Amino acid sequence: MTSRELIEKLVGFPTVSCDSNLDLIHFVRDYLASHGIESQLIPNEEGTKANLLATIGPQTSGGIVLSGHTDVVPVNDQPWESDPFTVVERSGRLFGRGTADMKSFYAIALAMVPRMLERSIRRPIHFALSYDEEVGCLGAPAIIRKILADIPTPSAVIVGEPTMMRVTSAHKGIVTMETTVTGREAHSSQTHRGVSAVMTAARLIAKIDEMARTAAREISDIPFDPPYTTVHVGKIEGGTAPNIISRHCRFLWDIRPIPGDDPSRYRADLDRWVEEEILPGMRAIAPDTGVSTRALCSVPALAPEPQGEAERLVRSLTGDNAVHAAAYAAEAGQFQEAGFSTVICGPGSIDQAHQANEFIDLAQVEECERFIGRLIDHLAD
Repeated sequence: MTSRELIEKLVGFPTVSCDSNLDLIHFVRDYLASHGIESQLIPNEEGTKANLLATIGPQTSGGIVLSGHTDVVPVNDQPWESDPFTVVERSGRLFGRGTADMKSFYAIALAMVPRMLERSIRRPIHFALSYDEEVGCLGAPAIIRKILADIPTPSAVIVGEPTMMRVTSAHKGIVTMETTVTGREAHSSQTHRGVSAVMTAARLIAKIDEMARTAAREISDIPFDPPYTTVHVGKIEGGTAPNIISRHCRFLWDIRPIPGDDPSRYRADLDRWVEEEILPGMRAIAPDTGVSTRALCSVPALAPEPQGEAERLVRSLTGDNAVHAAAYAAEAGQFQEAGFSTVICGPGSIDQAHQANEFIDLAQVEECERFIGRLIDHLAD
């Protein structure tokens, strides 16, 4: 199958994170099997989703991991001009959910499996396809553990997120938090008898905003946009009615740390402030009130590796010697944290990701084909 055919096929599987990815994973497994390549499936606890790990070439160390996620974000309420799960070509672009983020990368690599076999590569290429990247990079840890346990040590990991085929050597991390405030209900005319969860949450959010403004003063020398750790509250819900002092309020917030910044310090600062400034007043009125915060997901940042094998290799294959960084989080940080030399490089633009009418330029598909071809030649020498 050609790159175009495989892009069309993979986009055709509606692998939104809330749904299963098994149809896509089974297709890839069967496609590789048709070329005599065995795959390992690594299911989630419920058995509704799976990672895939497959090796082309000899079982030796020094191979290259090509990493990609199989899930995509929802299309609900987006003004698509065509079926998001049917690839449509217009003006030299392929439109469809996942064309940029990020099915095209591994579709192109899969299309070149016959060339990998023909060239009898001396060092292996490992396909590592994950689930649930878009909801917190939840699938990658299991596939990383599998690589560490069963695969001769690779020399580099290439994560094919859309970078316009530029070498992206750093990304921010992400920690997503849920804070729940439990107050005491009362009539709104008797504010002295109740503890408003909503108004208490507002004080906490104001504190988080203060933390965010402080973090913005610590500028990174890595060219992130923006070039500092961000702290942001994205969702809040609570209360019953205007005339009831609210019992419950919950809000979601995230920290996106630059490499070297410890995100736990923001949580610790908030917890300390709550303990000293918020809880005494709440519990003086009602002892059963409180504030609790829990982490929903945590993904480490990716730090540059100027002397690392991944950066050296991908720069040699692309000719790109500029320094690029991504403000989003990705599985690359998880691979690096596990000890793998890691870099991000893939076709398409992150500007198109998660948008209605997501697309990839055909020129980017062709550039990625040349890149994978050069990688194969490198591994065959």
